[in-house]
Amino acid sequence: MEAALAAAEARSEPIDFEQWVSQKADALLRFGYVLTGDKSLAEDAVQDALTTACARWARVSRADDPEAYVKRMVVNAHISWWRRFRRREAPVEDPVRSAPSAPDGAVARAESEAIWALCATLPDKQRAAVVLRFYEELSYAEIGVLLHCAEATARSHVHRALAALKTTLSKEGAEDA
Repeated sequence: MEAALAAAEARSEPIDFEQWVSQKADALLRFGYVLTGDKSLAEDAVQDALTTACARWARVSRADDPEAYVKRMVVNAHISWWRRFRRREAPVEDPVRSAPSAPDGAVARAESEAIWALCATLPDKQRAAVVLRFYEELSYAEIGVLLHCAEATARSHVHRALAALKTTLSKEGAEDA
């Protein structure tokens, strides 16, 4: 299926939206999850982006990189969400699990959850910058474009996020000693 999409792009033919979504949906959901840190928020952001992309597909499909275009739409959808609801909602703490959810790979899962918990403490723009830099492996210039800021600001977001994470880890290490 990817070969068919690449061939259509090379011939400048319109790309079929449904075919494109079936190819890219999993990657977009993973991107959304890494960006938001929450499965349902990721699904909502991707759904909003794809709804908008569908309505504007003629323009989106002509973009140099439709996937990057839609990823930017996912970032915008998430930013719009937290601007609207961040100050109004009071999240409830996660329930305490009495039994491990997956006996195999429990250590890896615990480490992964610890990383997500640390990332969740970061401000949204810093978390987005870290995700785009280390998960998506984008350059600072590309991050600046996606976050609508200067390249130097993107560097600053990543630097401050890493400094905050380092401080948090140092404090936790000192408490454990």
